[in-house]
Amino acid sequence: MNEEEWDKGALLARQKMPIKGLKILPQMVGISPETRKGLKWKSLKWIIQEDKKGAIRKGFLRHPFKHLGRFVRSLLAPLPYKREGDLFFYGVPHEEAFKELLGDPSTLLVLGFSYCHKPFECPSGRFTEDCLHDPENNVCRQCFIGKAHQFIPPQTVSLCIPTIHHIGAKIFALQEAHPQKKILFIITACEMTLTMFGDLGNMAGIQGIGIRLDGRICNTMKAFELSEKGTKPGLTVVLDETQGKMLALLKERSKRFQKA
Repeated sequence: MNEEEWDKGALLARQKMPIKGLKILPQMVGISPETRKGLKWKSLKWIIQEDKKGAIRKGFLRHPFKHLGRFVRSLLAPLPYKREGDLFFYGVPHEEAFKELLGDPSTLLVLGFSYCHKPFECPSGRFTEDCLHDPENNVCRQCFIGKAHQFIPPQTVSLCIPTIHHIGAKIFALQEAHPQKKILFIITACEMTLTMFGDLGNMAGIQGIGIRLDGRICNTMKAFELSEKGTKPGLTVVLDETQGKMLALLKERSKRFQKA
């Protein structure tokens, strides 16, 4: 199925059973001024404090010196990423450099979606790692996550992300299961989360792009903590132009693998 066919089906699904969406896109600052103060240390505290199952700790201890060195270097940097609009680059300088990595057959791509831009009507539930992404389901057909799943490229693992510890544990598990592979990622998240936990990704030595969410984002520690516990009454979205960029990256990987 190509993108035009998907969009036609999405329009028909919307006519049959429209899902709830944002009537007005709120103008919210990415991180509140008060929250931004000492955010790196708040992030570190959260990682340690909420690592109830010890997944992050175990992953760290597999290569403690390597991980510690990377983590300290990231902590000392003003920001853990380079930014171009809604794209946040980790371990790569810009989009073209990441596209080159996407064509490398020795890579494994992690495609992650924050649960908070699942529709309220999601058949798999919102605060869950499950995702039906069924093109015959009227809700999935209107969901950007459902659309993106139709263009999954080769050697890609797709995840829905309920918490930061969940994705951290998954990354460490993939590194252990595929030691010969270089892990890349494309992950959607709010600006605050992309800033808070970029150091964790840099510590793991993975390279990728964070896709900034808009809408009813978390921009305070209180909102973030509630979200991590499954309380997220608002809806976030990937803006249309940014959706196009994200899908283009997925198609780029498929195209490069076809040529290889």
